[in-house]
Amino acid sequence: MTHFTVPTRSEVSENNQAIFDNLQKGLGFVPNLYATFAYSETALADYLTLQNRKSTLKAKEREIINLVVSQVNECIYCLSAHTALGKMNGFTDDQILEIRSGTASFDARFDALAKFVQDTTINRGKPSASSVDALFAAGYDKANLLDTLIVIGDKIISNYFHGITQIPVDFPLAQPLELVEA
Repeated sequence: MTHFTVPTRSEVSENNQAIFDNLQKGLGFVPNLYATFAYSETALADYLTLQNRKSTLKAKEREIINLVVSQVNECIYCLSAHTALGKMNGFTDDQILEIRSGTASFDARFDALAKFVQDTTINRGKPSASSVDALFAAGYDKANLLDTLIVIGDKIISNYFHGITQIPVDFPLAQPLELVEA
């Protein structure tokens, strides 16, 4: 398999260098996954635009989606990044682990979302009718459903990209879920 290295600032285009500079200012570093998107002239900017788009979903809801999709796709990079972001958004370690398993017993609305996302991801965009009905019964609407699908798609892109590149994880490693359940 082709080996991928994380490109440095000097190895990317001027446009991507400017994005690296903004990431450095905003986050204090350029995450390896983002840097690797910079192999393409446009992919990094496009991906960040997708990630940062206006949404009907709150930050915690987006983190639920990110965690569930990354768990289904077994992406250690995204699990690690979104474990850190989940904590920054107020989830506890135990809540994050539960969310990754596809449930959120601590909040009925979040639980319906986590179950819907897991069902949708596992079934490749064909969730059960009961999963969709439960999402709407929990108070989500059609706009929320569409925004949920966009975040699922966003996360599938990064999960697959890491699965192919296997670039180093530069966040504290997320705990393997199966070790927690044992």
